[in-house]
Amino acid sequence: MLMIFSNVFCSLISVFDWLQNHLIPCPFKALTGIDCPGCGFQRSFVALLQGDFAKSWFFYPPLIPLLVLFIFAGVTARFPFKKQPLVFRILVLLVGNFVLLSYFLKMFTHVHL
Repeated sequence: MLMIFSNVFCSLISVFDWLQNHLIPCPFKALTGIDCPGCGFQRSFVALLQGDFAKSWFFYPPLIPLLVLFIFAGVTARFPFKKQPLVFRILVLLVGNFVLLSYFLKMFTHVHL
């Protein structure tokens, strides 16, 4: 049993290493040199998969609200309910505003050299 756990753990470590070394570069940042509203999403997701919530929040605060929105959309596509369109619109507005707020805070509070 311990052997199986160690093999699974080691393979997970190699998956995380592979993910960290194969992140897709941001085309907007490559062209302009400015972070886009989604910059940091991939690093944040890898940190979340590793269980490091603080690091995930540091890289991209809207990750968890976005994941909640995606999960909600997937579940309600399979199991619709009466007020689904209203709830979905409200969630999209809240998450969208959170993405923009965190983007503006990042742009105006981080020092770029």
